[in-house]
Amino acid sequence: MAIQSNDITSNKTVSDDAVGKVNLIKTDALTLDVYYYKAGQALGYHRHPTGDQIFTVIEGTGTFKLDDGTEETLEVKAGSTFLAPANTWHDLIDSGDGKLVAQQVTKQPAGMEKREG
Repeated sequence: MAIQSNDITSNKTVSDDAVGKVNLIKTDALTLDVYYYKAGQALGYHRHPTGDQIFTVIEGTGTFKLDDGTEETLEVKAGSTFLAPANTWHDLIDSGDGKLVAQQVTKQPAGMEKREG
């Protein structure tokens, strides 16, 4: 088995249209992605029917939302680590100055559904 590695700083992608996402590592069981936000950008409510996700904020500040029938919010900053359980609506928003960088580890296969409205 070969070592899989990548560099969180050399692949930075920022976009005006959507949160920049870079996949750093992918296996049949897990993925590691990094998101790069501009001020006010959000992933948008979505869920992964069969995959838990663990997020860690690397830089900046944001608001994590979780909705399993009752919406909860969590203010996050560098070092914050939090869970989006499988099949639970969630969103992560840059509520700061556009420097939010967060990584996520997702159990695969996860699937993905966007919330309407």
